Amino acid sequence: MTYNNNDIISRLRYIIDEMNMTQSEFAMHIGIDSSNLSKYLNGKLAINESLINRIVVNLGLSKTWLETGNDLPYSKQQSMTPSRTVVNGRISNEQANKPGVEGIPVYDIDVTAGMIPRDRMFVNENIIGYIDLPTMSQDCRIIRVSGDSMAPVIRSGDMLAVRELSNTQNIFWGQIYVVLLDDYCMVKYVRRHDDPDKVILRSENPEYDDIEINRTDIREMMFVQNIIHIDTRM
Repeated sequence: MTYNNNDIISRLRYIIDEMNMTQSEFAMHIGIDSSNLSKYLNGKLAINESLINRIVVNLGLSKTWLETGNDLPYSKQQSMTPSRTVVNGRISNEQANKPGVEGIPVYDIDVTAGMIPRDRMFVNENIIGYIDLPTMSQDCRIIRVSGDSMAPVIRSGDMLAVRELSNTQNIFWGQIYVVLLDDYCMVKYVRRHDDPDKVILRSENPEYDDIEINRTDIREMMFVQNIIHIDTRM
């Protein structure tokens, strides 16, 4: 198969940026030499099927999207939002650390239960613990979510590992985000709208209708990188 190098390189750079990785970190993640990755990204090495397959396998990326730009980068529940289960509704056991040690901070806030001023969300007094999992980026913050609009993918009481976006114009269409507006904060799939000045916010639960909003109404966006299910059965 003949690949359009420039288009694939553009999509690869997009992935690297959204994963918040350096090129060296990305190369290590997909198991190639960082100097070779640099040559691929600079057009000095031609994109080949071996590289495509390596990226698809290691990232769970859609091969169709990577090759052609069609389809979604990831399926709804694939690797951009992997899930974990915490037993007994606690962030403890061997996955949790005490405050003061390394790990991802867990904040005692529910982003869907009323509006919290952005500058009061991620303050130290809201930290109730830390989680250390190798699949989570250290740039993430963990928050709680309520409601059933995203069930069963996200259940009420689950926790989300989120990463703030520096540029809300760069959106992975079809992925899950925390979207902050002036009066609301929602967790939704963000879908492309026919009007480039708007986006569609879509729920997983079919009982909820799509919401169309202007992109200029978005104040902040946080990418949902992991979903942590809370299991209270035991």
